[in-house]
Amino acid sequence: MTDIQTRIRNSFDRQTMMRTLGAQLAQIQPGQVVITAPILPTSLQQQGAGHAGLAFSIGDSAAGYSALSLMPEDVEVMTVEMKINLMSPALGDRLVAEGRVIRPGRRIMVVAADVWTETAGQRKHVAILQGTMIPV
Repeated sequence: MTDIQTRIRNSFDRQTMMRTLGAQLAQIQPGQVVITAPILPTSLQQQGAGHAGLAFSIGDSAAGYSALSLMPEDVEVMTVEMKINLMSPALGDRLVAEGRVIRPGRRIMVVAADVWTETAGQRKHVAILQGTMIPV
């Protein structure tokens, strides 16, 4: 495991929100991070689909960790702003958030994440996030 992977895994393990959601780090590469989360009975909205807050939470974290993967070792990262477009109800077994850096910078990083629902190997694109991260 690389230093970047260890750093991101250690940070992720300190996020109690991710633990509450059952989220897991699935992939870490420079500028790209994938997080998965089951669509649990405790993560549903009133019509039975995965709540937008679940999609936003794992999408924001995937995008944030993709930024952190390109930042110096002595800094952390925080979200400055994040926009989400919800395109389809999150019906399925789990969500997969694929975060990536769009534009790296020293002061801010523009990031994005695609969130997919998965059921029996089939994927459906349910949300797109775009935002800005800042080193702290």
